Parts: sequence; C-alpha cells; structure tokens
Amino acid sequence: MKKISFLIFLLVLASCGQSQEKISPTAILISNAHIVDVKDGTILENQYVVIDSGKIKQISTVQENVNNYTTTIDGTGKYMIPGLAEMHAHIPPPTTDTKRIEETLFLYLSNGITTIRGMLGDPLHLELRKKAAKGEIVSPRIFTSSPSLNGNSVTSIEEAKEKVTAYQKDGYDFLKIHPGIQLEIFDQIVKTAKEVEIPFSGHVPVDVGIRHALKSKYASIDHVDGFLEGLVPESENVNKTENGFFGYAFTPLAEMERIDELVQMAKENEVWIVPTQSLFERWFAPISADELLKQPEMKYMPSATLANWKSTKDRYMAQEDFNEEQWQRFDSIRKQLIKKLSENGYGMLLGSDAPQLFNVPGFSIHHEIQGMLGAGMSPLEILKSGTVNPAIFFEMQDKFGEIKEGLDADLVLLDANPLEDLKALKQISGVMRHGKWISKIEIDEKLATIARNASNN
Repeated sequence: MKKISFLIFLLVLASCGQSQEKISPTAILISNAHIVDVKDGTILENQYVVIDSGKIKQISTVQENVNNYTTTIDGTGKYMIPGLAEMHAHIPPPTTDTKRIEETLFLYLSNGITTIRGMLGDPLHLELRKKAAKGEIVSPRIFTSSPSLNGNSVTSIEEAKEKVTAYQKDGYDFLKIHPGIQLEIFDQIVKTAKEVEIPFSGHVPVDVGIRHALKSKYASIDHVDGFLEGLVPESENVNKTENGFFGYAFTPLAEMERIDELVQMAKENEVWIVPTQSLFERWFAPISADELLKQPEMKYMPSATLANWKSTKDRYMAQEDFNEEQWQRFDSIRKQLIKKLSENGYGMLLGSDAPQLFNVPGFSIHHEIQGMLGAGMSPLEILKSGTVNPAIFFEMQDKFGEIKEGLDADLVLLDANPLEDLKALKQISGVMRHGKWISKIEIDEKLATIARNASNN
C-alpha cells in the first residue's frame, strides 16, 4: 500500500514538474482582465492572457501555476483592447534628428497606437519599418506610402509609369496621391498601379473628381476629400479649381440629396474612408491658434513647430475668407458624409493626420475620436475603425486587430470601459507592442523627457 501511495506521489510530482516546464521563462501573464471584443462589443470578464514570443498564446478563464510566471501584470478591474491604428500618420523626414524621430514614434505608442500608416514616404521609412518589425526600435508597426505623387512630381504619362513601377519595386506598401495631378496622368498611375499590384490612397485631385476617383478604386480616400465638391450640381458651372479648403468655397452650393449616390459608389468600389475630422475642427475652424497652443500635449512639440503651426493656421484662415456661419454648414456637411459613409459605405478607418497643425502624434487620435462621435458614429464603430478594420484593410486579420490567440500581442490595458466612454482610451495602464510591455510609469517618464527636449528646441 505504501508503495502504491509513493508511486502516486511520484506521478503527481512529475505532473507538476511537467506543468511547470511548459511555462516559458519569457512568458508574460496578464491576469483578471476584461477583454473587449471589438467585433460585437461584448466583454469577456476576468480573463487570463498568456503572451510569449510576441504572440498571444492563450486566453482562459482559469490559469494554473500563476506564481510560476516570471512576469505577471495584474489586470483586475481593467479593460483590454487591441492596439489602435493611426491610419493617417506622418513619420518625420530624414532631415529630422534621429532622437526626434524616435520620440515621435513613442508619442504614438504612448496613446495606445501600435500601428501607423505613414502617409508621406521616404527610403528612411522603409528602414524604420524593418527595424520596427524586428523589434530593434521602440515603435508601432509601420506601413509606409511612397513619396508623394502630385502635380509637380509626376508631369507626364511616362513619368507616371516609371515612378509607380519604381516605388513598387522599392517595397512601399502603397502609393500616396496628392493634389495637382492631371486626369490623363492620374489614369496612367492607376493603370500601372494595377499592373504591378500596388494600392493607392490619399487625396482626390481636382481634375479627377470624386466620382472618377471612386470608380478608380482607391484603397482609401482620406480627409473625405472631393466628396463636398461632388455634391455641387453641374448646372452651377463652377470653376472646380476654386473649391477652397477641401471644398469649403462650394459649401453654399452643396445638395445633400446627392450624398447617398456617393456613399453607394464608395461601397460598390470598396473604397475605405479616413475622415481626419480633427483637422477640420482644429486647423480650419473657429478656434484660435493661441487657444490650441494652451492644450497640454503641445509641450511635446518643439517651439519652432508650434510657431509654424500658428502662422500657417492664421494664413489659411485669412486666405480662405473664413466665415463662421459658412464653416458651421461646412462642418455639418462633413459630419453627414461621415455618418452615412460609416453606416452605408464600405468602411471607416481611424486617422487624424498627425503631426499636422495642432495634431500632436498620438494625442490627436483622441480629438479625432471626439469628431467621429460628433458625426454620430457609435463607440463600437469607432473602436472597429481603429482595430479590426485596419487589419481587414491590410488583409492581416491573422496578425493584429483583435485580442485573439495566435495574433501579435499588440494591446492596451485601460482603467475603464471604452464602450461606455471613449475617453477611457486616455486612461492607459500600459501598452504592449509585439509582446513588449510599456507600463504607465515608463510612459510618463519618457513623456517627461520628450517634453524637456522639446522645450530646448
């Protein structure tokens, strides 16, 4: 009997040993967190999430051997969401100091942004993309556009062929379309892009127009560019080059009943929309530069940048003959477009255009979220636009966009439920990018350093 008991003891001991061996020394355990399902808005309460080698290895309601994990994070009472994507970001150009580039990338991360889509590419950004993928720099996942294709950079059909082909071979994720491109040159860009299989996104050149742009199947149209102009009936016989700031000058001529046609076209042609509404509520809006400069996040930007932002805003407001009553209608039209494109279009992507005028990287995403709420989008729709939708956009649902076993460990731990109030996205307990945890304490320390450096520049 004693021998049998001893054998049972040895079997139990061996079993425990095997169980302990299964726990990798590099594994991280997040315990008792509430996981937000960004697809349907349900909450999985008190979940244990095991992370190792940059991946989400296991999600369960019970976890044995909790004390055997080298690194544990207490998620009690906290809410876990996938890392956000800033789908209209800018990475500083190569003329920028290396330290400042690193700081800009961290500003995104500090606000729970674990993926950025750089909208003005450079060969340097291709290198940064590689380093970010290998974990050699502290950075969100990077997608980068080509250098700008605009009316000055592409002036002939032959040049369109050459540049599109070259940018695809260089490895850029997509082409960036800027204003000024003539219609026949644009059509060649599209033709060559489809031949070499590289998508294109960005602005809608005036000579192209929104309907032709949608039929050309942009991957995304950013800023809701061209849509307001598309609401002006042909009978008005306007000079299309006199549209002003994203169609502002044509505001009195816009006919709202034309919205549904454009929304349907966006859906049929599978064109995603990046609203960047914060740009139109901060840069071109009845709020003074001085008032914006008082906002807390401005301390993270160099004084020279802030001075440039102020002069640019003041100049644009004067040039556009800004009228608050007309702006109110302009803003109302944009919000109606955003709401209908969200409800009945192909899909929305979260993006604020940072760093752009008074849009501080990372922090501006919260202004964008408020703008989307103001347009009538629901908290869940907005969360989707910054998580699962970008993953679908890039055809990388097997990599990121959800809290799911097997996906990259890109996540944010929040102190409150974002579905109840999206301001909870500011209440960050910590951010994880590809399995590397950055605590709130580390975030605050780094932000303080960035602020000190900015004050000296």
